[in-house]
Amino acid sequence: MFDVVKKSIQWGEETLSLETGKVARQADGSVIATLGETSVMANVTFAKEPKPGQDFFPLTVHYQEKYYAAGKVPGGFFKREARPTEKETLTARLIDRPCRPLFAPGFKNEVLVMCTVLSHDLVNDPDIVAMIAASAALTISGVPFMGPIGAARVGFANGEYVLNPEVSDMDNLRANPEQRLDLVVAGTKDAVMMVESEAYELTEEEMLGAVKFGHEAMQPVIDLIIDLAEAAAKEPFDFQSPDYSELYGRVKSLGEADMRAAYALRDKGERRDAIEVAKAKVLEGLSEEDLADANLGSALKKLESGILRGDIINGGARIDGRDTKTVRAIDSEVGILPRTHGSALFTRGETQALAVTTLGTGDDEQIIDALHGNFRSNFLLHYNFPPYSVGEVGRVGSPGRREIGHGKLAWRALQAVLPAPTDFPYTIRVVSEITESNGSSSMASVCGGSLSMMDAGVPLKAPVAGVAMGLILEDDGKYAVLTDILGDEDHLGDMDFKVAGTAEGITSLQMDIKVAGITPAIMEQALAQAKDGRMHILGEMAHALTEGRREFSAHAPRIETMTIPTDKIREVIGSGGKVIREIVETSGAKVDINDDGVIKIASANAESIKKAYDMIYSIVAEPEEGKVYTGKVVKLVDFGAFVNFFGKRDGLVHVSQIANKRLTHPNEILKEGQEVKVKLLGFDDRGKVRLGMKMVDQETGEEIAPEKKEETAE
Repeated sequence: MFDVVKKSIQWGEETLSLETGKVARQADGSVIATLGETSVMANVTFAKEPKPGQDFFPLTVHYQEKYYAAGKVPGGFFKREARPTEKETLTARLIDRPCRPLFAPGFKNEVLVMCTVLSHDLVNDPDIVAMIAASAALTISGVPFMGPIGAARVGFANGEYVLNPEVSDMDNLRANPEQRLDLVVAGTKDAVMMVESEAYELTEEEMLGAVKFGHEAMQPVIDLIIDLAEAAAKEPFDFQSPDYSELYGRVKSLGEADMRAAYALRDKGERRDAIEVAKAKVLEGLSEEDLADANLGSALKKLESGILRGDIINGGARIDGRDTKTVRAIDSEVGILPRTHGSALFTRGETQALAVTTLGTGDDEQIIDALHGNFRSNFLLHYNFPPYSVGEVGRVGSPGRREIGHGKLAWRALQAVLPAPTDFPYTIRVVSEITESNGSSSMASVCGGSLSMMDAGVPLKAPVAGVAMGLILEDDGKYAVLTDILGDEDHLGDMDFKVAGTAEGITSLQMDIKVAGITPAIMEQALAQAKDGRMHILGEMAHALTEGRREFSAHAPRIETMTIPTDKIREVIGSGGKVIREIVETSGAKVDINDDGVIKIASANAESIKKAYDMIYSIVAEPEEGKVYTGKVVKLVDFGAFVNFFGKRDGLVHVSQIANKRLTHPNEILKEGQEVKVKLLGFDDRGKVRLGMKMVDQETGEEIAPEKKEETAE
């Protein structure tokens, strides 16, 4: 019934196996990849004909984590996997980005890649396994895919690179000073195609070494996929890249002059309008047969690309007049929104980000329900890219894959410089509103986010800046690395290479390659050029702020922390939460207690924080002998008064200790419910508390010094 093919290798500390022929046999390609006990099934299907008139490549990648894979039931009321989580969206992008450039030029048939996590051993992250499974499924499917690709995760601990570190090693990297890197790299046998990373101020040399290490480590995986394909691949789909050279010749003759004039315009809006006019003129001069040609869009793009790329390669200026290393003009402003906790407007050329920081309490932390368990995050960064930022109209809805991916890149870049939660007990939310875009808005979000957090008083270890690099690589080997790329240079170039970091090192690196020919020398030059650009941007940002403000906004909450013994947590909470509710209601402050005994008290009012602190302290602390306390008379008896003076603790003020005169009964001076100042005199043989009032000034609470006896001379 089954024609099963299975191939395995020892990869690092685990066995990696690829199996096909048993499951999902109607898909064009189906592979189950297993690393350790983590298994991911990848299924590939593709349309055998392109849709008429379609001028783009419709590749769709889905990655799904099934909770049964880790023996869990989904949380919430709707006990079923629903909309994609952030991890699922980001992993789908990890698969898409290195695979998309490897499809045959001109192939426009719809392709669907679906990766499903079937088993998770909580040790090996399924995202790497999914990338390998997808590559293998594409390779055996017959689709014109010029792979395979391999993938690997790289850590960096104690000066050594680590292949595929465990999930637990990558969890909450900020709290693990030993582990300084979480880098995912994918590539073919000869070239790196994609890099995604979170780093903790690594040098350019260390980052480049990590990329090289990962690329070398994935070579056995590529060989394994080829081995599987030799035994199980389907016949290649009959597809020849279209030859539209004649059509391109006609397009070039009709539009080159106007297109070249359009690209000579420095202003983005004027250039865009002129390009549209040039295209319209080309269309007017073409025959109906040419207009119906599915390759017309490709021919027009090739004309634009040739003009932009040729000028740069030949040493000319870029379309906005810059050379290859100059960063556009930068303007940084902070504190521009009066009611927010922190705000910044970062403008770089025609790219602008309005970044706003909000400080919250422990209740505002993000609770994330992941396959390997629930965890909380006290740092959130959300990125929004509305249509008006590029002068367009369009549908506005929930964040798409691009928004989630760009936001996560900025989150990774800033994560490395945040203070420890014990030093800064706030939940931090940064929102980047992209108000203009022509070039990297994610790097603008990094710069703006850094400034807005400092404006909010977040004590960052250092400011962070980011810059996007581009590449023009010609067939003859000539190339140019571009600093601070424009949107057109990204669209028509060969590389999107984003580097963020501090003056000390890199905190995030993201790279996407559109051609399979990037050498280590090119990457090294790009990193060096990016460092120069980053240092320039940090210098420009310093005109606005260089460190976190000392004072918070008047509208931001104040948070004070205290730590209590864990055996006292129950007393602070009380039966059914009665005690903590009373503390909150009486003080007006917000109180959070975690299982370690760390208590966060939050309020915009300092007096509320002090009141809550004192109430909690009175419950958990032990009274000190000789100290004066404020208490309340709870009961009068013939021999004295019982006073509640320290939380629930009562003590006796003997009738002889109430006043500096003889009393027949305490009710001559005291009444129940009266507030009094008492001194803790000590404890009797049975541990009972002895209090005194007569040595304390009842107005001020100060202890009265005993009068000195007058010395008489004899």
